[in-house]
Amino acid sequence: MKNFPGKTIKTILIILSKSLALFLMAGILSTWSWSQEGSGDQALTLPLGPRELRGKFIRVESGKLYSARKGKPVSFEFMVKEMKKARLIHLGETHDDLEMHDMQFRVIEALYRQDPRLAIGLEQVTVDLQPILDRWVAGELDEDSFLREIKWYVTWNFNYGYYKKIFDFAREHQLPIFALNAPRNLITKVRMQGYGALTDEEKGVIPPLDLGQEEHRLLVRTIFESEEIPPQMKGPGLDSMFEALYRAQVAWDVTMGRNAVRAAEATGRRVVVLAGSGHLLYGLGLNFRAYLLSGLPQVTVIGVQTPEGTSLKVSRGLGDFIYGVRTRDYPAYPAASISLKKVEGLNNLVVAARPSEPLARASGLDKGDVILSVAGKEVFEVNDFRLVLAGFSWGEEIKIKVLRNGEVVIHNLKLDPSLLKEKKN
Repeated sequence: MKNFPGKTIKTILIILSKSLALFLMAGILSTWSWSQEGSGDQALTLPLGPRELRGKFIRVESGKLYSARKGKPVSFEFMVKEMKKARLIHLGETHDDLEMHDMQFRVIEALYRQDPRLAIGLEQVTVDLQPILDRWVAGELDEDSFLREIKWYVTWNFNYGYYKKIFDFAREHQLPIFALNAPRNLITKVRMQGYGALTDEEKGVIPPLDLGQEEHRLLVRTIFESEEIPPQMKGPGLDSMFEALYRAQVAWDVTMGRNAVRAAEATGRRVVVLAGSGHLLYGLGLNFRAYLLSGLPQVTVIGVQTPEGTSLKVSRGLGDFIYGVRTRDYPAYPAASISLKKVEGLNNLVVAARPSEPLARASGLDKGDVILSVAGKEVFEVNDFRLVLAGFSWGEEIKIKVLRNGEVVIHNLKLDPSLLKEKKN
């Protein structure tokens, strides 16, 4: 599941898929974002986490780091010192928040200086792609080859720029990188059919699911219900929809938790885990599953997006350390959502549906358009198409040549952040 804290939970309703409605509810915990005015506030103040911290709160301001145990701001150096005995260090993120990724990099860099026996675990990569990560660390692939072979913009589809410094640092210092996530098709199978539908081989990838953790269910249900639910999702099927979502969430968490433990035990190193904060809140997600399995000491850090000049009330049980991240009007890297497909007998990509996201919609692309070129380059795979788009910045314009009804048409995809105001409103 993909990402966390800032604007509103609307940024994360992306990954289930039984129907359009399930698809919209998909990534609810991974890409989670909250704002002070947002409906996510309830999930930030639940009586969960360590019992001694329940019912206790802090007011988080952007630019400040807080110790949950102390209930007050602390220095970055204090936090890193507190991490010294931890074997698993979980760093939550909102996937398209560059400030959170900068914090992750700072922690990795500081921990390496403290003790170079370090490894990195990634939600962002599935276990079947581990050999490609190994080749990257070994220096066998340049960046372009790495992104193509790992199919970054299909596997993950968040701009690589958010993670580049971390990947480069790992390569430079020969830090092992471990894929933690389960392949998407297996998560879909669990969600749609249940764990029992997996083959024995697939059960070797996803451990048995314990669906009876009531506090975790409360957290997930709170997030599930905190956003306005589309009319087509209401009715008697709502509970079964939640159960499908919950199975998927637990499958993600138990798989990543186990793989993080395996990485720590196999290498004898501390492992820094990068994951959407929805997998870590209140110590109930993959961090909880890892602790049940191993008892390894761990630390969890959660970032919360907070409007500048204000404060946000959060439970002290949210994580061991909580830091305020300044809310921004738009992400560091533009992302235009264009659904593409391959058609039998045609090498070119085809637009699968009329774009609804503001940037792509303003370009004039429509369902059925056959992609001839992007920025003057021929592309025949989804990853390559998105790789080209990822190379452009805000304020730039991308020419997309298409074939529509037998005529060649050129569309201009303008990366204008003002277009996002419509989406925000």
